[in-house]
Amino acid sequence: MSDSKAPSTHETRQRIVSAGTELFRRTGYTGTGMKQIAEAAGAPFGSIYHFFPGGKAQLGEEVIRTSGAVYLGLITALMTPYEDRAAATADAFTAAAGTLAELDFADPCPIATVAMEVAGTNEKLREATSEVFDSWIDRLAAYYAEGGVPEPAARETASSVIALLEGAFMLGRAARSTTPVLSAAKAAAAIVRAALAGE
Repeated sequence: MSDSKAPSTHETRQRIVSAGTELFRRTGYTGTGMKQIAEAAGAPFGSIYHFFPGGKAQLGEEVIRTSGAVYLGLITALMTPYEDRAAATADAFTAAAGTLAELDFADPCPIATVAMEVAGTNEKLREATSEVFDSWIDRLAAYYAEGGVPEPAARETASSVIALLEGAFMLGRAARSTTPVLSAAKAAAAIVRAALAGE
């Protein structure tokens, strides 16, 4: 008779992906070992290779794409209630600053952490991070365009906003301060206002 409390195959896989996400975010891709991931997931070591026969690189790609989709949904949820695109952008940065502080200045975004490590060494992971960033920029560009920013300015604005946020996270982590993110909030809002004004 099977144990009804035993985790399902799907649950085990999800735990591995979640553990990988958390560890890559905190200690980076190269700084994380597969045994650490298995321990954090509470899963047998061999199960990682059962689900991810391509090893750490395959798991890394799954983490990037899964996390990217989660953050894409978050971007949409944060922006949707606002008519004022500049205010929405500033408030999203303010919320991000709060998240950074809550995480004790660990990077809230595993995608950026992995991208910085592997851009020149692992083409599959580089492509995955690039595709995730493009999906964020596409969604944000559509949001700005709906608010009145013409193309191609909407995409340029979205790209600048994402670059500001990721750079502000890096500075905030280094300084152990939310000040860079809050300062970037003002700059991002100003970029959006200028785009809306056609400047």
